[in-house]
Amino acid sequence: MTTPAVQLPEAVWAEAIAVLRDAPDAVLACHVSPDGDALGSMLALARVLSASGTAVTCTWGDERWTVPTSYSWLPDLDRVIRPSEVPGDPSLLVVLDTSSRDRLGVLAELPERAGAVVVIDHHAHSGEAERTALPGTHLVDADAAATAVVVEELLSRMGVTLDSTMATQLYVGLVTDTGSFQHAMTTPAVHAVAGRLLAAGVQPAEVTQQLWGVRPFAFQRVLGAALTRARLDPAAASGRGVVWTTVRQAELTDAGLGLDEVESVIDVVRSAREADVAVVLKEDADGSFRVSTRSRGATDVGAVCVSLGGGGHRLAAGFTSRDDADTTMCVLLDALAAAPRP
Repeated sequence: MTTPAVQLPEAVWAEAIAVLRDAPDAVLACHVSPDGDALGSMLALARVLSASGTAVTCTWGDERWTVPTSYSWLPDLDRVIRPSEVPGDPSLLVVLDTSSRDRLGVLAELPERAGAVVVIDHHAHSGEAERTALPGTHLVDADAAATAVVVEELLSRMGVTLDSTMATQLYVGLVTDTGSFQHAMTTPAVHAVAGRLLAAGVQPAEVTQQLWGVRPFAFQRVLGAALTRARLDPAAASGRGVVWTTVRQAELTDAGLGLDEVESVIDVVRSAREADVAVVLKEDADGSFRVSTRSRGATDVGAVCVSLGGGGHRLAAGFTSRDDADTTMCVLLDALAAAPRP
């Protein structure tokens, strides 16, 4: 018997659906530095709520707010607004792809001003994150492959028939968080979700081309520079091996690229067979580093990044560091050495 893609109590589903249907207005907020799962899940739900008459606002809480260039083609992305323009006391706040207040950035206090809160997520949070957990109704399944999977189940339970736009938005979330179905969380149920989205009108070849098939030439030069700095330590992470590199802000500026446009550098770095963990430190304009981590499966990088103030799941996670690159890697390597095996 196939395990369902999402496993949550019926009472939780019913509570969330009632809150969503009763709200005259809603703010939908995903985590800072949003990825495909955060954006796709948010925009699909926004489309449904708007169609039902809810006044919907979409945003995220980055202090230096920009729309990710690599997702500029995503349907309905033009409806998002800056966090400074968000209503201060919404009837409903829906938080997507995080359960931690820390990941809301400048919107961290908004849950206390909202009439109701619904959290939709697939990340497990523990330790420090427990003290920054969000209130409200939680549709959170740490075993779900993506937040988009939870949203797809939610919309099905709401009686929504997906159109091709909603399906495309959810498909983007599904393929980005499963690594295009390469990660270990890809189950028969995940492929069943993908099948339903394709049946609703997704063109997978077009999505793949937009996400991974097209890069500005300047990306190749930034990638090459990052690879020349790559370092391998087979003894790191208690012998599981770590490979890492940095992407420098000066190179991004010269290339005219944003941080979101070099996220895929880690997909090349992680191919080193000697390392279970891959790390890329991307330097931001303020000198901080956005740190991305990936694991082949022998290290829970999600738990490590949560302990360092970030978030994610066991195979892919990240955090922000305000230390220099060397200090950041020392702290991270110490945390990886102490990390339990999944």
